[in-house]
Amino acid sequence: MSEINTRKKLALGIFIFAGLTILVIGVLTIGGQHKAFTKSIQLQVVFNDVQGLQTGNNVWLSGMKVGTVKKVAFYGNSQVEIVLNIERQAQPHIRKDAKARISTDGLVGNKIVVISGGSDTAATVADNDHLESEQLPGLAEMTSTLQASNGNLLAITSNLKAISEKLKTGQGTLGELLNDPSFADQIHGSLSHLQAASATSEKMIANLQDFSSRLRDPNGLANQLITDTTVFSHLRHAVTQLDEAAASASDFSTSLRTAGQGLNDAHSPVGLMLHDQETADNLQRTIKNLRVSSQELSDDLLALQHNFLLRGFFKKQQKEDTP
Repeated sequence: MSEINTRKKLALGIFIFAGLTILVIGVLTIGGQHKAFTKSIQLQVVFNDVQGLQTGNNVWLSGMKVGTVKKVAFYGNSQVEIVLNIERQAQPHIRKDAKARISTDGLVGNKIVVISGGSDTAATVADNDHLESEQLPGLAEMTSTLQASNGNLLAITSNLKAISEKLKTGQGTLGELLNDPSFADQIHGSLSHLQAASATSEKMIANLQDFSSRLRDPNGLANQLITDTTVFSHLRHAVTQLDEAAASASDFSTSLRTAGQGLNDAHSPVGLMLHDQETADNLQRTIKNLRVSSQELSDDLLALQHNFLLRGFFKKQQKEDTP
């Protein structure tokens, strides 16, 4: 009887020992997952909306788990304050100007807190510091935005459908353009003119290039006019001479104008000859008398040549004049 009791006690002891062992292992495992036995600091963050974040959710930094959510409680009128347990070994990597936001572990996973940002010049956070929150749109806001986008897309699709119907039936300028073959001919003609204009432009550019190359020719006149100071000096001298000639021509024109005014003056001798009819008649009679006198003198000389007294003299003179 005592042997049976001893066996029962031994079995009971082994069972209790196994249970305690499993309990210790479970506590250590759960504590290790939740960093219960790791030295940590606390940080506070205030959010307008925690989107279902709960105590025990993970805290990530650069894609690594660095702590858990210790407390979620209301703050002020409608905000929520969360307290984070952060491992001591992650403390040097978190700066005071870092920001915390609420995200999701995977596509439909648990809510998590993600710490990001922070400049190298800022100091490291201390225990019980406050981090600035970064509120990202939640699922409801994204759904609302998606619905608005779908509505806009539907309206755009309806408008495109209406436009395509009008184009198909030939309504409007574009509809006529698509359905009237004469528009296509006009467009082809315009393209032909554009091509011709382009070809003309190319020829013009080629001519300009040729002209430019000629300008750069050191033996050319244009290049000498631009670069040779001697030629430029000669041109300046020639222009000066032209100016002087123009001034002389102006003076000569003034003299002619003065002479013309003298001709128009009836009191001057020349003007009197041009404008006085009596003077003109006298001048004509004088010229007529001179012509008559000249004719008579010629007849007298001819008569003297035939005179017997002077005939010998004229014959001698004619022989001397004959070579």
